[in-house]
Amino acid sequence: MPSNTSLAPFFSPRGVAVIGASRNPNKLGYGLARNLVQSNYQGEVHFVNPRGGTLFGSEMYVDVAHVPDPLDLAVILIPAPSVPGALRECGQRGLKAVIIGSGGFRETGSGGSALEDECLQIARSFQMRLLGPNSIGLLDTHFPLDATFLPPPGPLAGDVAFISHSGAICAAVIDWARGQGFGLSRLISLGNQADVNETDLLAPVAEDPFSKVLTLYLEGVSDGARFTREARRLSQRKPVIALKVGRFKSGQRAIASHTGALAGQEVAYDAAFRRAGVIRADTSEEMFDWARALAWCPLPRGRSAAVLTNAGGPGAAAADMLEAAGMSLAKLNPNTLDALRGSLPPEASLSNPVDMLASASPDHYAACLRILLDDPGVNSILVILPPPPMYTAGAVAKAIIPVIHGANKPVVIALMGERLIQEAVEHFRAAHIPEYRFPERAASALSILSQRADFLLRADLNPVTFNDIDQSHASQIVEKFRRGGAGIFLPQGTASKLLQAYGIRTLQVETADSPEAAVSKARSIGYPVALKTHSPDIAHKSDVKGVLLDLKDDRDVLEGFHRLVNKARESRPKAVVNGVYVQPMVPKGQEVIVGGLQDPQFGPLVMFGSGGTEVEGLNDVAFSMAPMTNLEAEYLMENTWAGRRLSGYRDLSPADRATLKEVFHRLAQLVADLPQIAEIEINPLIVLDQDAGCIPVDIRVKIV
Repeated sequence: MPSNTSLAPFFSPRGVAVIGASRNPNKLGYGLARNLVQSNYQGEVHFVNPRGGTLFGSEMYVDVAHVPDPLDLAVILIPAPSVPGALRECGQRGLKAVIIGSGGFRETGSGGSALEDECLQIARSFQMRLLGPNSIGLLDTHFPLDATFLPPPGPLAGDVAFISHSGAICAAVIDWARGQGFGLSRLISLGNQADVNETDLLAPVAEDPFSKVLTLYLEGVSDGARFTREARRLSQRKPVIALKVGRFKSGQRAIASHTGALAGQEVAYDAAFRRAGVIRADTSEEMFDWARALAWCPLPRGRSAAVLTNAGGPGAAAADMLEAAGMSLAKLNPNTLDALRGSLPPEASLSNPVDMLASASPDHYAACLRILLDDPGVNSILVILPPPPMYTAGAVAKAIIPVIHGANKPVVIALMGERLIQEAVEHFRAAHIPEYRFPERAASALSILSQRADFLLRADLNPVTFNDIDQSHASQIVEKFRRGGAGIFLPQGTASKLLQAYGIRTLQVETADSPEAAVSKARSIGYPVALKTHSPDIAHKSDVKGVLLDLKDDRDVLEGFHRLVNKARESRPKAVVNGVYVQPMVPKGQEVIVGGLQDPQFGPLVMFGSGGTEVEGLNDVAFSMAPMTNLEAEYLMENTWAGRRLSGYRDLSPADRATLKEVFHRLAQLVADLPQIAEIEINPLIVLDQDAGCIPVDIRVKIV
């Protein structure tokens, strides 16, 4: 089904038919009919049941063909075997949007899967879009429309949209959101996604003026590359938060390199979300904590925060969490300190966090909050409010709400307690000021506001590419070896030529199939040299002690040849051993690993981290989609120890970060241009001192 087919009938239907409406209050068809009637939907509601009769004072039609106009949307809730027939009738009636709420399809096995395929074929034959099967439906609190069968009450009208792969969690979210005092704009249950999927819904939901934040509960994505493109386009306008579950169920893959071993499913999601500007939450609570802050607060202009409290302990906890989340405590300017000093007793602590002491009154809270908001070095404020011993939390809330509404900086509240804070809870929720039970949650929300502000300020939409590459030559290299069979590794010399075609400097590599040839190659290169086992069947030379370094003369090379070949044959009797590689020794530098691969869901990825033989054990790696932007290249370096130490550490001189970034970009362009490259890895890549360049020592390229 073309993805550009309009989904508008799902969200703004002039008439809705419930196929499977029932007078039995225990049936889902009754619940759906009830919700439509009670949702204050302004369009026409039609009920379909072959037995006829009436429901909620309206006629039940024997089939959809008899339903009068207007009719734009049908919801089917009948046994699965009868759904294809009902769907065909909908197509003949001219409908373009159908929700299948019935279960019993792909989730039940092969028979249900065949039934689902049949439904999809019928829909396509009529150019009809399907939501489901096995969907609980959708709702829009502002249109309004409730086309779900969930128990009442429905959600409050709000500004957070929710798209979910799980129907069960939709019911829980509605009830939980009511309890937390925030509303939803739209809620959509995707069900089995026979047709409409999560990416299809991003644009129509983002275009809804009432939806200020999009939240997603994902079990996967149907098309990773398309999801990333669409989310990237929309996240420039509205925040998108995703909770991707199944984090520890990485798919099985044939592992031929460190890059492949470390590139599980979740690192690809992380890289894709980062490219798309999607904020990834770890828990449902976190997702909606952040959504409330993003919907209700202005964005900060920096990461310097102030903490205002009447108790030292919670203030210290908030300070810890803010710094852990990448924020900093603002240094208050002298005018701010003077103003605080004039408003508070001498015993109060004026350093940030500002501790007003337990005696702080509502007026103290309001006055000090104004003072902190006026400080140009304060970008955001976390107010901590345990129940004051001499006043009510509700009184404090009423005092500071006007101050917050008059500010252009974000303020979040850590409203600590339960029974004694309920009045304050109601005041803050009615005022759309995010409140959280503990300082850690409030600090996390402030951090996300800063993350969103940084994204909008630094959004880099243009991947770096080069014009001095020879893609044609690289393709010829790959195609020549592809004809030799799938899943093979390029010889070192050929792998070097592949990198050279993309402008990546490589080390001279010679092959030798005899001791005498090894000596001849070594003399030609110039001593000292390195020898490495030459075998297409040995993935990691270190596994068979297949590397000898700093060989200084002919005798070393002769002995080294025999040692490497014999060791390889002893360790891997079935391996083909072609001799050795001979390479010059390289200057000392910092060892890193750079790799690339094709992810089955999101396409080409690049990996960077600590190199050498223990790369998998260290797990000091980061991934990015390819080709990369400059910000993504910086991310790789700033989020690995291997990258951070390149700036200099103890006895390590600053290394050539600029050339390394260029290697990232060139390798990313290579794996993006040539999907036949299943995996490529440079390990180690020696990063020399500043302005001295980078030298690949060992290159592995697997093509398919």
